[in-house]
Amino acid sequence: MAKLDVVKTAGVAVLTINNPTAMNAWTQAMQRDMVVKLGELDSDPEVGAIVLTGAGDRAFCAGQDLKEVAQFTGADVEEWLNTFMAVYDAVLSNSKPVIAALNGVTAGSGYQLSLLCDVRIAHPDVRIGQPEVKSGIPSITGMYLTWQAVGYSKTAEMMLTGELLTAEQAAGLGMIAEIVPQSEVLSRSIELAQNMAQLPKQAFALTKQRVRATLMPGLQEAFAAALDADKEAYGDGEPQRTARSFVTKAGN
Repeated sequence: MAKLDVVKTAGVAVLTINNPTAMNAWTQAMQRDMVVKLGELDSDPEVGAIVLTGAGDRAFCAGQDLKEVAQFTGADVEEWLNTFMAVYDAVLSNSKPVIAALNGVTAGSGYQLSLLCDVRIAHPDVRIGQPEVKSGIPSITGMYLTWQAVGYSKTAEMMLTGELLTAEQAAGLGMIAEIVPQSEVLSRSIELAQNMAQLPKQAFALTKQRVRATLMPGLQEAFAAALDADKEAYGDGEPQRTARSFVTKAGN
């Protein structure tokens, strides 16, 4: 069953996207649950920091569950995007350190989720990026977040080819803070989360508030643009056709 798991250890909550048979692709129900869980962890006095990761060793999160995409219509787009906006704001507005432990493929909305975290830790075999164009989905919010990270030239290349970056390439662009052996990704992320949790809390929270305030106007504009673009794309049916083809080939 696709779900989110939370384990608290030594002042750090590890929130795991648990859908390994589908590369930890997440459903709208999982996304709504993440908003709730991040809010609860932000309010929990026993939690000093949060680590996001994926179940297994293949993926952090491969993005939206394509079984859902295959059933979408233009009328579903607004609710879908509103759900994502709530998730992204739950990460940005969290007063505590949020570390992404990238244990495998990090793609689509999973990639965007990772970019919104405070720090990203990965291993050498991680692949990261925005392959939406290959699935018939316009890259709009992912474009905005990537642009903030790496600028115009690389963003255009990534959005228009849909190719994923290696961990080394992403680290060279500043998207990944550290590359460690695969077996150490989670432990190093927890260690970093614990260290960051010891920083003066008010200064940390106020700095994060400013990060959110700086990103939010452009992110809101990107979501508004995504609404128009996705309504057109899903109204045409290209994303659904692509998703159905993938699901059929995968035998899911």
